Amino acid sequence: MPVTRIDQIAIAVEDLDAALELYERAFGLTPEYREVVESDGVEEAMLNVGGVYIQLLQATRDDSPIARYLAKNGPGLHHLGFGVDSVSETLEHLRDEGVRLIDEEPRPGGGGHTVAFVHPKGTNGVLVELVEDDH
Repeated sequence: MPVTRIDQIAIAVEDLDAALELYERAFGLTPEYREVVESDGVEEAMLNVGGVYIQLLQATRDDSPIARYLAKNGPGLHHLGFGVDSVSETLEHLRDEGVRLIDEEPRPGGGGHTVAFVHPKGTNGVLVELVEDDH
C-alpha cells in the first residue's frame, strides 16, 4: 500500500505551552489546532508547515506512551506519520509482509482521523503512525 504523503513529524515535549511559545517566537509557527486525545493520554498541537504537520505532544497522564517516552528519552522526535488511503488495508499489507505492528486494527486518533501504529522494531527503529487520508 503506497504512502501518499508525510502527515506529521511528532515531537514529545514536557511543556506544551512553552514549546508553542518557542515555535512561534523562533519560527513564526502557530497551531492550526490544539486538542486533548484522552485515549492516548496526550494534548497535541498541530503546526502546519507546507502541508506537513509538526505535532507537539505533551502527556496528560503518567501512564501515557508520551509520559513513558519522556521519562526514558527526554523531549525530542517521537514518531513519523504517513498518510495512507486505507489504514485497514495498509495494516493487512504490513502483516502479510511480516512487519511488526503495535495496533492490529485501526483506531480513532487526533483530529478525527483513523490511525494505527507500526512497531519501531519493524521499521528500522522508527515509530510510524499510519494516518488515513480524508476523502
